[in-house]
Amino acid sequence: MNNAKLDIAKYQQRSRQINAIAAVSVTNAIEWFEIVIFGYFAGIISRLFFPSEDPLTSLLLAFATFGVTFVMRPVGAVILGIYGDRRGRKAALQLSIVLMMAGSAAIAFAPDYRSVGYLAPAILLVGRLIQGFAVGGEFGSATAFLAEQDPARRGFYASWQFASQGLTAVLATASGAIVTALLAPDIVDNWGWRIPFAFGLIIGPIGYFIRRNLEESPEFIVDSPPSAPLRSLIQQDAGRLLVAIGLIVLGTVAIYTIVFMPTFATRQLGLSVPKSFIAGSLTGALQLILVPIFGALSDRIGRLPFPIGSAAVMLCAVYPAFYWLANDPTIEKLLAIQIALGILTACYMGSIPALMSELFPATRRTTGLSISYALAVAIFGGFAPFIHSWLIEVTGTKIAPSYYVIFAASVSLISLCMVPRVQRR
Repeated sequence: MNNAKLDIAKYQQRSRQINAIAAVSVTNAIEWFEIVIFGYFAGIISRLFFPSEDPLTSLLLAFATFGVTFVMRPVGAVILGIYGDRRGRKAALQLSIVLMMAGSAAIAFAPDYRSVGYLAPAILLVGRLIQGFAVGGEFGSATAFLAEQDPARRGFYASWQFASQGLTAVLATASGAIVTALLAPDIVDNWGWRIPFAFGLIIGPIGYFIRRNLEESPEFIVDSPPSAPLRSLIQQDAGRLLVAIGLIVLGTVAIYTIVFMPTFATRQLGLSVPKSFIAGSLTGALQLILVPIFGALSDRIGRLPFPIGSAAVMLCAVYPAFYWLANDPTIEKLLAIQIALGILTACYMGSIPALMSELFPATRRTTGLSISYALAVAIFGGFAPFIHSWLIEVTGTKIAPSYYVIFAASVSLISLCMVPRVQRR
């Protein structure tokens, strides 16, 4: 009888954990989809909302709007992070998806510059700021919720945070390829680019319902909610916070470099739009498949070997790769580089969510995760497409995006080497 009860309890626990992965991953992918899709249609948005005699100026303004939302992420990280540590991971996840739908609605129905003048980019900016606020707390809430399902398999469960972002890349690039392939260019410019944003509004209510019916994470239920998680974090975990920021730098720069690649392929290399979107879909699929594998392996061999190895390879190989592509651009070379970058990014990111979760105690884990991720993305990742475009213009070489990736790999390698020291403390 006792064995039967034990088997039932194990089955219920495993069922709850599988439901948590599925629910958080799918809804997380939907939220990130609304953030990423803006970058894929930056060229069209630049013409509609930021008209200028210089096409580069319009594009830079669009990428600046893409990046300025990341300034809002730390604000959302603090507020939603504290909310998640006090009220629960589930409550924070529900609130973030509601805010994301509001921001997406503003973008999907925003009139263009020809209709309302300067009010058009203002509405667009407000929508992006709301999205930035929402996603600022999404990472911490979702990662803490997944990491707290089973400490013995924390690497595997937490890795679904970034695996779901791979699903985002698949959805975003696939929708971009479908829209640009099936619709005439003038239709895409007129209203076709709004279709992916409207997709999020349709799916959003389903995501909210799923999150509303989740069970709270076990570790949050056991620990008493803190009275001042932000103050405790700053006073007791400042060093861990800095290391966590450094851990994210390479991952976020690599991911948003992948986001930048369709624009880079069409504008700088002269490759076709649909084919460049297909390349992005492949890297997203690799991330979705490989990240959980590397996360599970980190539960057996440790959190550090895979990210250190992949960061070292990116540091040494990214410049030769961009040189090879820029000197004789073909869709085959683009695919090869996208696949390689996707594999290396998955290898790096597989254990990072669990590693970051273990840096912070459960009572302030959501706040610590949210703030460290939001600051890293705001400072280094969100403006990556803008920085890549600027570097190409300033240096006059198409290889310039590799410079920023090399910088990011150096920062993250230093942070990885610091992890054992801060953990001992």
